[in-house]
Amino acid sequence: MPQLDESLIDDEEAVLRRDSRRALRSLATAGAQVRQAITLSQEAGISRVGGGDRPRAVVVASLGGSAVVADVLELLAEPGSPVPVSVRRNLPLPGWVGSLDLVVAVSQSGRAEGPLALAAEAARRGASLLTVGAPGSPLADICARARGIHVDIPAGLTSSRTSLWAMLTPVLLGAGALGLVDARPAILTAVADRLDLQAELFRPGSETFVNPAKSLAVDLADGIPVVLGDGPLAGVAAGRAASMLARTARIPATWGELPDAASQVVACFDGPYTEAGAGREGASRVGDIFADPYLDGPPAPRLRLLMLRDTSGDVPDGSQRMLADALVRTAQDAGVRVSEHDTEAGHPLERLAGHVALTDFAATYLALGLGMDPGLSPHVADLRERTGG
Repeated sequence: MPQLDESLIDDEEAVLRRDSRRALRSLATAGAQVRQAITLSQEAGISRVGGGDRPRAVVVASLGGSAVVADVLELLAEPGSPVPVSVRRNLPLPGWVGSLDLVVAVSQSGRAEGPLALAAEAARRGASLLTVGAPGSPLADICARARGIHVDIPAGLTSSRTSLWAMLTPVLLGAGALGLVDARPAILTAVADRLDLQAELFRPGSETFVNPAKSLAVDLADGIPVVLGDGPLAGVAAGRAASMLARTARIPATWGELPDAASQVVACFDGPYTEAGAGREGASRVGDIFADPYLDGPPAPRLRLLMLRDTSGDVPDGSQRMLADALVRTAQDAGVRVSEHDTEAGHPLERLAGHVALTDFAATYLALGLGMDPGLSPHVADLRERTGG
């Protein structure tokens, strides 16, 4: 099992030395990203998106570090949007998309092939365009030629993983202008305030025992993470958390959303990575304090369940809460270690921001505690070099 060195994440100077691309600092600017994106969106004329007319349908194209942008818009629009919102990561653009529809393409660099190709095809068909990305990028150029609305990413943001709110805010404002979601500037300002509070709580100078993000990083280092959301909002946060654990901390993680994922997660509690499954003949010994690593080999990895809850919503789902509670008890009975995080009351975006901030910071601290630079992956760089990406 990987060994996290707490001294590495409690030493602020060591953190800054290892964090070459200032991932923690970028995450701490999330609130500022929201405020700056509001200004940039208004300057770009976000209120004129789609020509000011409500589209027949909206297609959102985002992938990689910006993939969650599409997921959040779909989450917020689903309960009451008067038009359908769908997500595409790459070509083909659905055949029905035409001049009555809006295509939203998001890419921090403005060069990601999927959003670029979808935006170009949408422009060819005469669809309205809203793009978010680097100024002067190919994505911005496609949008300008199609007479769409392009919102620039603020200067100085080098990673899509740490510039989520700079990309998400214009998309929400555009959807709000069309009456698809409730995302007024006042709501987004409240989200920015929540993100500022989280950044202060999770700051590098705060020691592990009073820093929830560092504490969660320590917890996640001792097992194989399974991230579970207790409903749609927490499910989006769970998907983001699993992505950040894999891409930033290099820890493979699976995720799911209740109620659909309950059975497949609970089935794992009887498998080889829990105490319940370790008693079978031939199973490796999990959590056995008498095991001799020289005679018995290294201990097998254990599951670690991270349960993200959203019990502070306006109308909590009683059956969903009972299912989540029962699943946690089942996990504990099987010897699975459990970490839980609940939301604080507020608009759905504020509640989502609380989950995302915690897991973003935790994944970054986990990378640092394992002795890795959260912003640089040699193998990802090698893949890009081989593929010309």
